[in-house]
Amino acid sequence: MQKPTRLFDCLEYQLKSAPLPDMFAAKEGGVWEKHSTAEVNDTVNQIASGLLHLGISPNDMSAEKRDKVAIISKNRPEWLMIDLAVQKIGAVLVPVYPTINVNELQFILNDSQVKVIFVNDEELFLKVKSIGDFVPSLQYIFTLEHVTNATYWKDCLKPASAETQTEINQLSSRITPSDLATIIYTSGTTGTPKGVMLSHHNVVSNVVDSNCVFEEIGVEGKRALSFLPLNHVFERMVSYIYIYNSVSVYYAENMEKIGDNLKEVKPLIFTTVPRLLEKVYERIMAKAATLTGTKKNLFNWALGLALKYDINKNMGMWYNLQLGLANKLIFSKWREALGANVKAIVTGSAACQVKLLRVFTAARVPILEGYGLTETSPVISVNRMNPKNRMFGTVGTLIDNVEVKIAEDGEILCKGPNVMMGYYKRPDLTAEVLKDGWFHTGDIGVMIDNKFLKITDRKKEIFKTSGGKYVAPQPIENKMKESKWIEQMMVTGAGEKYTGALIVPAFNALKEWCTEHGIEYNGSESIIKNEKVVALIKDAVERYNQNFNQVEQIKKFELLPREWSVEGGELTPTLKLKRKVILEKYKDAIERIYA
Repeated sequence: MQKPTRLFDCLEYQLKSAPLPDMFAAKEGGVWEKHSTAEVNDTVNQIASGLLHLGISPNDMSAEKRDKVAIISKNRPEWLMIDLAVQKIGAVLVPVYPTINVNELQFILNDSQVKVIFVNDEELFLKVKSIGDFVPSLQYIFTLEHVTNATYWKDCLKPASAETQTEINQLSSRITPSDLATIIYTSGTTGTPKGVMLSHHNVVSNVVDSNCVFEEIGVEGKRALSFLPLNHVFERMVSYIYIYNSVSVYYAENMEKIGDNLKEVKPLIFTTVPRLLEKVYERIMAKAATLTGTKKNLFNWALGLALKYDINKNMGMWYNLQLGLANKLIFSKWREALGANVKAIVTGSAACQVKLLRVFTAARVPILEGYGLTETSPVISVNRMNPKNRMFGTVGTLIDNVEVKIAEDGEILCKGPNVMMGYYKRPDLTAEVLKDGWFHTGDIGVMIDNKFLKITDRKKEIFKTSGGKYVAPQPIENKMKESKWIEQMMVTGAGEKYTGALIVPAFNALKEWCTEHGIEYNGSESIIKNEKVVALIKDAVERYNQNFNQVEQIKKFELLPREWSVEGGELTPTLKLKRKVILEKYKDAIERIYA
């Protein structure tokens, strides 16, 4: 059978090669509601028919003129059904993160000229309604759950008559691999989102070229649990790998229920971000802290063995015998908590602690860390199941058909069929990152042994939390400095659980405030420890936090006693922050933020 060349071909491929009774499944009323491949295919055609009745069309197939459909929802079977339906009629899906703030939402809907949007629930319906008057292109809002005074998504479904089905088929046949499939908006350095245009070929090539990893694991006909947001290209691309391999996809109820869902679904595989692995590890350690006597000694012995584990060298017979016993006595319980069937976990979006890689792999739960960006559809490299193609602390080997070279300044450059078409309506930004066919990632790295890619730094100031979420520090810093109490500020959080900040207060303003409130001002060193002063600045931070998404909001901060200066080495001659210098100089304060 011919391999898929367009994303929606993956559904047809499964339908003909290995249809499933539970292609997609989600909890409804406490019971797993399953959707067969045939049922999904029928629903996709009904959504496509309904969208055509609403006037959605590919128009002349150029990126700007094609009709756009947005979705803002948690993971659920309907998400991918809508995605497939939109693709089949040549329209373009614009996925949006559910926790987006209204200003960014308004920008994205207007920038892409969205005509139809599907929203998950009442909260998101009201969020979209609140800006409806400011988005003239928006004509229809459908809800995936029943919401008062809203149109339910099934009202969009139209049984495809023979005539309509012929029209859908004709539209589908016109779509080429090089046509635009989706626009995914990512954070820009200025805070204005950029629309990454990905063609069918971009994503399908990544599906096919990353599939070797999944073939090694042996996923065909097995189950996967999905909980990473589908609006991110990583989970969405992997979902098409699941469809291509006839893997049943079960959607977690929510982040709090992942543990329960793992035990119910018993998946062979799932994707995650380092932060969730950190949480699993933290829960294990918290439970271990309650142990006493022999149980505590056994746990510490097993953990000590796991922390020494090295994938790339023979640890010796005695070590291997001990680790085998530790797996039987201790780590088997960890695997049971993950559903007992997990053969591998694929992680990306942010750097994973080597400690976690060692411990979980020693416990017979291999963590396969990979690397990529939205602009590369996303995978560039990934560690493999075969230990010869896996190295802790690296993001693995390059996938097929993708090239990487390291520029003179250390920046990672990528070339391949996975590299985006460009940024929507922004040829200027496209030209900045796409030069002579090479995509400039903005990350600094090295190749180890001419085989393994290792990320060593970030060229740009945007960073990722350990949850894999991007944070652009400058817009946050600039907004917070509008407060009369904040003189200087540097946002922190690269690879950490949450966003924090180092803050230099506006000491002159504080002196006046202290005088007015009868507080003795006896120097900056002392005043930053005053509870009322800390509360004053905390109130300012929380007030300005409302301008940002949850992941961008400052959770904890440390006050510093002295202003940063050129003379002190913290500022450049043009008064820009020397972030590396500040990180090193105030590492003790940063450690307190994340203690």
